[in-house]
Amino acid sequence: MTTPTTDTDLLRQTRSGVADAFAALYRRHQGPLYRFALLRCGSADTAADVVQETFMGLLTDRFRFDPLRGQLQHFLFGVARNLILKNETAHQRHVVLDGGDDGDDELPDDAACPLARLLDNETAEEVRRALALLAPHYRDAVILYEMHDLSYAEIADICQVDIGTVRSRLSRGRAALAKRLAGWRATAGAA
Repeated sequence: MTTPTTDTDLLRQTRSGVADAFAALYRRHQGPLYRFALLRCGSADTAADVVQETFMGLLTDRFRFDPLRGQLQHFLFGVARNLILKNETAHQRHVVLDGGDDGDDELPDDAACPLARLLDNETAEEVRRALALLAPHYRDAVILYEMHDLSYAEIADICQVDIGTVRSRLSRGRAALAKRLAGWRATAGAA
């Protein structure tokens, strides 16, 4: 039985020119990083760009990872977060939510219970919209904790804040999210 190769070993091999090592690092971290970026910025194109820039920066050593300072996954989340913040600042991005139904939503092909699937998809979309309305610092904490199962200490490291700030942001972010979703549930229940 072989032991799994560590991120540090893969990164060392990548810097030595081993393409398979970079591919292994990419496969290992691309999915969670993309999901974080997508939830954080709300755009699939921007999320893909952030992931690409993060990995290119790692490959070219533009973003210097020091294994003595923490895990590669946390470093990558931190780089992605900083790239998203830089992008938001540069574009003065404003979230615009479409409240109307344009009719081109694709329904899942589930003959057993299409209404239940439709409602599940509608709920997931409403959660994404509610997340998009949170202040960025609250959104970071909620996404990293609730969807990536990171600890307060790991989030503090990624966001470069202390643990007390993470606790506060998570609490306030959850409360704001719950308030927005409660309003949606009330509206959806009345319909």
